[in-house]
Amino acid sequence: MPILATSINQGTGYGIVIALGVLWVALGLYWGRKAKDSEGFMLAGRNVGMSLGAATAMATWVTSNTMMVAPLLALKMGIWGMLAYACASFGLMLFAPLAIRIKKLLPDGFTSGDFFRQRYGRVGWSLFLVITLVYSITWLVTMAIAGGKLLETLGEIPYFDGMSLIMVVCVLYTIFGGLYAVIGTDFIQSLIILIGVVAIGVMVLFHLDMGETYEHVTTHQPSLLKVIMPVALLAFFNNMLFGFGEVFHNNVWWSRAYAMRDKVAPKAFFLSGLLWFPIPIAAGFIALAAGPLGVNVTDPGKVGPAVAEHVLGEAGMGVAGGVLILVVLFCSIASSIDSLLAATSDLLVKDVYCGLFKKKLTDRTFRRVATVAILFVAVVSWALAISGLDLDVVLFSAGGLVASLIWPIIAGLFWKGCNRALVLTGIVLGVATGYYFYFEIETYTGALAGGAVSMVFTILSYFINPKPFPEPEPASPNVS
Repeated sequence: MPILATSINQGTGYGIVIALGVLWVALGLYWGRKAKDSEGFMLAGRNVGMSLGAATAMATWVTSNTMMVAPLLALKMGIWGMLAYACASFGLMLFAPLAIRIKKLLPDGFTSGDFFRQRYGRVGWSLFLVITLVYSITWLVTMAIAGGKLLETLGEIPYFDGMSLIMVVCVLYTIFGGLYAVIGTDFIQSLIILIGVVAIGVMVLFHLDMGETYEHVTTHQPSLLKVIMPVALLAFFNNMLFGFGEVFHNNVWWSRAYAMRDKVAPKAFFLSGLLWFPIPIAAGFIALAAGPLGVNVTDPGKVGPAVAEHVLGEAGMGVAGGVLILVVLFCSIASSIDSLLAATSDLLVKDVYCGLFKKKLTDRTFRRVATVAILFVAVVSWALAISGLDLDVVLFSAGGLVASLIWPIIAGLFWKGCNRALVLTGIVLGVATGYYFYFEIETYTGALAGGAVSMVFTILSYFINPKPFPEPEPASPNVS
């Protein structure tokens, strides 16, 4: 049984998940017909336009972390908690100028690994692959955990069953349609998310007396309104760097940059950042309403859906309100899982199998190997998610990993050369420092520490024995 009361019984919960699953899989089969070759499967034919480009970036970034961790941070840290998560939108906005440079340097690129191989050699490429694959699995684990907790809270579906169902659905339509299916479903999911979040937010506002809410928070939780709250300020800057690192390095965003038309990519990324910015603030505000509304929060990780469910129940929506919340949060999770499955499997196939192992594939054998890669990523993430750890604990454990790649990527894109050995040393030490700070100092310091160390070494690499970068060479998918 779930920890909090729900207006949806178990049969309704299973029905919603199965109905959405059938819809997404059917759309995956439909759009997958366009993936005639490996380039179509990986990059949707490099012809993604403005609306689909902005929608897929925004929907992918509206993860379970946005809808569930943002309220958790607001519950713990107040207004700075909301803003700490919202500032991750800056990563998408700043990826816009990076996308211009990426398209110029690697017009035929396939993955973020292509960039690291050309700029930092085989050693740097291998180091990058280890870091980005570990991070991608970590991100996927948080999605699976959130999916399980969501269905447990709102649909009375046992955690293990709910987590497994969401993973199976996303695996199926990603295998059938590749990036065509991912981007197509993301577009529909983004519309559902935006409409649902606005509807829920408006209902919460109408249900609250703002004067009474402010008085309750100042009386019972005054620290949540402090302008200067050291831990919250620390989380703000840590999360900002975390967001930069997530977007700048991960193949989820590079694959979209390659897939979009040349002039579309920067506009789409900037627009998606603007659209995403208010969503965690709205989600965080919902969490601040828990106290004034008298919602008994026994699991902080579920505060967002718990408050939303309470408000919609009080508004007389009953089962319909529970269905709305479940559908919106299901879409937010699925839109990230499918993107991660596709982008991570591309790295395994293109960079590891075809690159490091130097295997050749035909278009026929490519689909088979890509299917195995998607299944491998999904099974590993599913197995790690069985533990059901707290979302913020799992997510921020990767802070040092992603932040240590920010400056090497900027340098590789915009500098003419550097001391590659120093840059790679900075990455390794940045990752180690980030993990030390995460475990020994404070959860919200890993990205700050790792990014700072990497930045120092990257700057030094510009002045100490720099060497010009090799000229970009055409990327090949190793598929004929």
